[in-house]
Amino acid sequence: MKWHTSGEFTPLMLVVSGSEKYKLVATLFQAAEMLTARWPVDDGEKYLIAIRACRNAIHGEIPAQEARAALIRAADEAGIAVITVH
Repeated sequence: MKWHTSGEFTPLMLVVSGSEKYKLVATLFQAAEMLTARWPVDDGEKYLIAIRACRNAIHGEIPAQEARAALIRAADEAGIAVITVH
């Protein structure tokens, strides 16, 4: 899998606080980076599941869309609004 490209990961936008209000997440790499470097909390159950899902998707163990769904659930848990396209 090409985890740094968006071919298997449907892009989404996270609405976060700070100077960069809208954060585009278009690849598994960006999802993992967002979760590990820019996430406002690091102890939620859905957050930890999303971290594992990104890792598993990067290693080709699960589809990228499962990691995306886990990211959306973690965002909901953290109170981060998500803008998606279906």
